[in-house]
Amino acid sequence: MSVVVAVVGPTAVGKSKLGALLARTFHGEIVSADSRQVYRYMDIGTAKPTAEERSAVPHHLIDVVDPDADFSVALYQSLAMDAIDQVMQRGRLPVIVGGSGLYIWSLVEGWEIPRVGPDVGFRKRLEERAAAEGAGSLYRELERIDRKTAVSIDPRNVRRVIRALEIHHTGGATLRRKKQPPFDTMIVGLTAERRQLYQMIDRRVDRMVEAGLVEEVKGLLRRGYGPDLSSMSSVGYKEICQVISGKMDMATAMQRMKFETHRFARHQYAWFRLNDPRIHWFDAGDQPEASVLRTVGEALK
Repeated sequence: MSVVVAVVGPTAVGKSKLGALLARTFHGEIVSADSRQVYRYMDIGTAKPTAEERSAVPHHLIDVVDPDADFSVALYQSLAMDAIDQVMQRGRLPVIVGGSGLYIWSLVEGWEIPRVGPDVGFRKRLEERAAAEGAGSLYRELERIDRKTAVSIDPRNVRRVIRALEIHHTGGATLRRKKQPPFDTMIVGLTAERRQLYQMIDRRVDRMVEAGLVEEVKGLLRRGYGPDLSSMSSVGYKEICQVISGKMDMATAMQRMKFETHRFARHQYAWFRLNDPRIHWFDAGDQPEASVLRTVGEALK
């Protein structure tokens, strides 16, 4: 079978840089597995590769839709599989890079995802219920219906909990069936000691603000992309929206961004477990590039 390399791990650990190195070394192209980099005009807050980086190595699944468009894991999987196939047809190596466990495993494990359209009325009722009873009420219902799906969702991610309940409500199976994808995957994981990872995250937040995150968010608002959109609920964007509206000061917003990103990174380890035998883990603090190149090169032979 053909081989795909995936680079996974928590946010800010250095996946993009390592993925680009692998692509340059092994004649590859990047297939992004980032649930926020699919949106146009959202560059700084999603840490997209720069124009220079994207010209040096071809990238796919970046700037796919506008921020007010619906974008699901089913759509991602379809687009990513097409991109992988095209890369392989060119005789190049697909290198999947990203921290979205939902996206990564949908490809690697060959999930058969229910194609269920939105039920606006049902969503509205659940949103009202979440506001009245708290998000935990909906999550407990999902646990009763489908525990396996529930454990893969952050209980505080109300949109994803509602989506899972919506699929069940319309007769779709929330439990994902799997089939062998048309390729083998070698998975490289980058990790870091907790304190070091938090420092990496904090430095990234500082750089985003210095690079013009506030102006980026103002630009999105001027385009009509309001804070109620799913895309704008991302860490960084929602806090800056509150700064712009006068509901939060900048120092508090930056601290909140760092704290929420720390929490997000911890949640990513629920998707990419350090004891998962499928993942070849490397410590980002040990300058692992040579070891990664050697390990991947041996696997590709």
